[in-house]
Amino acid sequence: MRNTNISKSNASNKASSNTSKKRNGDRKELNKKKASSSQQKSKKSQKSPTSTKQNKMQGKQNAQSKTKKSKSQKPATKNTNRSNKPAVKPLSKTKKPSVNAVSKSNKTVNTKSKKSTNDVLKIIPIGGLNEIGKNMTVLEYRDQILIIDCGMSFPEDDMYGIDVVIPDFSYLEKNAKKIIGLVITHGHEDHIGAIPYFLRKINVPIYATRITLGLIENKLKERGISGNLNVITAGDKFRVGEFTVQTIRTTHSVADAISLNITTPAATLFHTGDFKIDYTPIDGEPIDLQKFAEIGMQGVDIMLADSTNATRKGFTKSEKYVGEALDRIFNMAKGRIIIATFSSNVHRVQKIIELAIKYGRKFTVSGRSMDNVVHLAQELGYIKFPKGSYVELNKANNIPDNEMVIITTGSQGEPMSALTRMANDEHRNVKLKKGDMVILSSSPVPGNEKSVSNVVNRLYDKEVDVIYNDIADIHVSGHACQEELKLIQSLIKPKFFMPVHGESRHLKEHAKLAESLGQKPENIFILSNGDQLSVNKERATKFENVVSADDILVDGLGVGDVGNIVLKDRKLLSESGLIIVVASVNIKAGILVSGPEIVSRGFIYVKENEDIINKAKEIAERSISDSLSYRNVDWNEMKTSVIDDLRKFIYKNTHRSPIILPIFMDV
Repeated sequence: MRNTNISKSNASNKASSNTSKKRNGDRKELNKKKASSSQQKSKKSQKSPTSTKQNKMQGKQNAQSKTKKSKSQKPATKNTNRSNKPAVKPLSKTKKPSVNAVSKSNKTVNTKSKKSTNDVLKIIPIGGLNEIGKNMTVLEYRDQILIIDCGMSFPEDDMYGIDVVIPDFSYLEKNAKKIIGLVITHGHEDHIGAIPYFLRKINVPIYATRITLGLIENKLKERGISGNLNVITAGDKFRVGEFTVQTIRTTHSVADAISLNITTPAATLFHTGDFKIDYTPIDGEPIDLQKFAEIGMQGVDIMLADSTNATRKGFTKSEKYVGEALDRIFNMAKGRIIIATFSSNVHRVQKIIELAIKYGRKFTVSGRSMDNVVHLAQELGYIKFPKGSYVELNKANNIPDNEMVIITTGSQGEPMSALTRMANDEHRNVKLKKGDMVILSSSPVPGNEKSVSNVVNRLYDKEVDVIYNDIADIHVSGHACQEELKLIQSLIKPKFFMPVHGESRHLKEHAKLAESLGQKPENIFILSNGDQLSVNKERATKFENVVSADDILVDGLGVGDVGNIVLKDRKLLSESGLIIVVASVNIKAGILVSGPEIVSRGFIYVKENEDIINKAKEIAERSISDSLSYRNVDWNEMKTSVIDDLRKFIYKNTHRSPIILPIFMDV
């Protein structure tokens, strides 16, 4: 397809070259000094067809030489835009590419650049669609790949023993040489949680805002991984290969969140990231709607937009609203205040610190992630407090109860979190007592409702005052509701629209919202993980199941080694238990030497069910003896026979289906 476009370009160059020759010929005819020579040339050309062909060939050569010259001049022209690139500075002392290195690579790419109407920008979601979590989107243009976000998700209830779930990197591993960068929209776990696993496979430059990069660097240090980390800020515009990336300030439940406007020769893509429209944020930096409008006026081919709250009407409340509610609660409190929230919600933590100071209290923090984030945010200037207002946790008991605030992790009921350990009387430094006020300033993440409920009930058993979102409005979402989504859609005015970041119902409701604003249904694309949307300025085409996008399960140090079969076995173990059948046989003699013995774990208590166990032994013995009676004994067939016979008997008598594990020894 590329060759076709080049030939079209050459044809147009020939036409323009012939036109200029005609004009030059007219000028020569007007020039009296060269009139006679021009007439002779014209006569020769009329008489000799060979001469005419030579002239045409000469015209082609001239056109081609002009085309080559114009191509060789393009990089020099584009290279003057270096001043538009941000000062991308490394966060730590680790070696990182300089801006000059980026501009050199851009120059090389530009020399190869040929605009084509057949060029497409490929959008391939690896995670984040039809689910909440593990957000990761691949943008592929020609032989270059730019990635947006690299997050994880929490395991579902039936994923026994699984710690986290990460995206499938197999497509990116196959195309590792094409990857030129990873841009992060903000610092939540569902957008950065999988980065350590990704960098172990493919080490690429990472671009993120200061606090986001700080959170990433902490993760990498914990695992002994070095990263190529580059700081960007809202309002920057920089080049990564063929991709021009513009960052726009937005508001979310974490500091330094950004939206992205990404331009390629094929198409312009706008990605909202996670956002809400907050006109009164804690840090005084509202979403940059003016920049959104400017980008919309310049033209956007496709928009990818946050769909988390697409089912909720109206507007999301401002973070300021939470601050006012917490102020009233602090005013009422007589004893210690223990408040749990997301450690990444730096703005809320700042507000809690301000309220502690306002009411003459000191504060401390509990929980590793809370401690890390508060100190990081203070170091970077996102959290500020006067000297002496902070005390170490192990010294908090020396402060009077009515002068102490403890900011802690555990708002999601995590088993090992600080708040859960407090509720279970397992915390080293904090023992809950009557008169304490415990505040859960959050809403349960889908899937965590039961864990949060259990913690709340245990807190009530401690006879402490418990305040959570069902009782008071002490939490607001970080995601835009319907009216905010409509406003962004109206400002950006994309040709094509692709809802992202949500379950199936969220994506479909967001699509309906876009359609209600005049977006044509055929220009709205709902994808699944692993699909591909090919976009240019004229059209968008969806392809299904293009790449592998399975859930990769992390169990301890094992990444991806636990699959559906293992999970099924774990589920069976949790529901019906295990039966082990142990026997010694002599294969050559064809006899059962000893056993079988039946061992039960999690199935039934043997001493109280001796009849079932004895009958199971008889069935297993008969099954083994039958198998040994054949001349050629097959171990696998013997095991299968025992499993089938026991399974039928056990289900008939108990209506349970435990895992049956035969262990035979040849003696």
